[in-house]
Amino acid sequence: MSTVSEDPQSPPAESVRVSVVVPVFNPNEAFDELIASLDRQTLDRSQFEVLLCDDGSDEQTRERLAKVESTRPYVRVLYLPHSGWPGTPRNEGVAAARGRYVQFVDQDDWLFESALEALCDYADEHGSDVVVGKEVGIGRPLPRRIYRRDVPDAKLGEDPLLEMLTPHKMFRTAFLREKQVRFPDGKVRLEDHLFVMRAYFEASTISILGSVPCYAWVKRSGSASSSRIDPDSYFPHLEAVLDLVERYTEPGRLRDRLLRHWFRGKILKRVSGKRMVGYPAEYRTRLLDAVIPIVQRRFGPGVDAGLAFPQRIRAALLRADRRGDLVAFARFEKEMKCRVAVTSASWSRGGGLSLGLRVEITRDGQDALVFDDGTLTSLPVPMDGLPTGLLEAGRELRNDRIELVLAPADGEVRHLATASLRGRSTATLAVDPLRVFGPDDEAREARIVAKVRRAGWTFEVPLTSDAATLAGAGRSPLLAGRTCTPVAARGGAVELRRVWPGGRFKDLAGRAVRRMRSRARGR
Repeated sequence: MSTVSEDPQSPPAESVRVSVVVPVFNPNEAFDELIASLDRQTLDRSQFEVLLCDDGSDEQTRERLAKVESTRPYVRVLYLPHSGWPGTPRNEGVAAARGRYVQFVDQDDWLFESALEALCDYADEHGSDVVVGKEVGIGRPLPRRIYRRDVPDAKLGEDPLLEMLTPHKMFRTAFLREKQVRFPDGKVRLEDHLFVMRAYFEASTISILGSVPCYAWVKRSGSASSSRIDPDSYFPHLEAVLDLVERYTEPGRLRDRLLRHWFRGKILKRVSGKRMVGYPAEYRTRLLDAVIPIVQRRFGPGVDAGLAFPQRIRAALLRADRRGDLVAFARFEKEMKCRVAVTSASWSRGGGLSLGLRVEITRDGQDALVFDDGTLTSLPVPMDGLPTGLLEAGRELRNDRIELVLAPADGEVRHLATASLRGRSTATLAVDPLRVFGPDDEAREARIVAKVRRAGWTFEVPLTSDAATLAGAGRSPLLAGRTCTPVAARGGAVELRRVWPGGRFKDLAGRAVRRMRSRARGR
């Protein structure tokens, strides 16, 4: 049973638009950042409440929470017995919530200042049961496709809802209670997926608010990693998610599309390349003992049809229980090396930088991916007994591409240019400095990174060049009172540098994340 502190000055229930539910257990200093972000909300404080759901923390934390509560009328603390997992505290928060909506927030993260107001307004406007507000990764990369545009009425299987299954969303409180959508109690892996997918299936209206930054998902030092899980305890929980999908769908296209998400991310990714080769033999055996029966039972040809070329090979080897060949294929992937080099560089009159590029993907000094009429011929793994056409990659080869991005030290990535490869090894891209040079960009590091997609494999490597090739380009024409030049830094990595009047160099790098956080904190 929970103990809830009541404050006579807290907002009346009828005026509360949203309850912010925060599971808490012995938080560190990042918790102060969360509370500060709640203090800055543009939504009037009479219209929201914060429920700090304490999961049996120590006495020092309880005193800390009591102090937060005593100085903020909109904060209530729920003192709960220790459960050891965030599901139960979240459920208790929903039960105690007085708001029309519930927004889940974790104790290490924070909200942008307009988040609650924007989310409530959007949900009111569209009658949403679930609102997927834009999450911004701080120190961690996040999927981008889901937030490309606002989608008032998003559909499973059509819109990219599965890209973000974190619980950091807003839900209509009456909807959660009426449909009895709850987190599983106790220590349950993938509890977020179980909760969010159940809400997705039950919801009448799911909305995506991609135009407004709402939630800062922060990667802290020491954060737990999912790269090495205990197969015996993890995969029964994965099957519970698959059971949920099958309960709410009929056999066919939608079910296959949904199942494919977990097949790719929770199984095939774990048996690929460097990760698979790096497992100790005993762990690899336990992993394959757990996943091979799941693959054989749960993922049929309809699921495979939407997989990328290397994923289809992995799936076939798993299904056939070809463990040695699966490891050999992973070693083949691990040993592939990608290099993207500048072969020419010149400035156009309009100020664009034209770069000729060559892409090389090798293994043991030879071309790693050799195709004959769309069929891979360089794979050192026997294909006898496997499905016919498994090595045909025509679809993927047509989608080959190279993208150049600016990857500064602060973690924000800026797109520069993209070109199609379609099986070729050369491309020419035009980089427009005006798209990436901001008036306040003064950070000291900005290397260009090449992202290559080849036959379904992806590589991310520094763009390289010899100094002479870049020197031939010289400085750009005058752009907004300054010029810029490409430079070969240590190891040949290509950087763009801005040249200011008087010849003073400043490296180009994005500071947008730091500026955004600074504005959010009112600094």
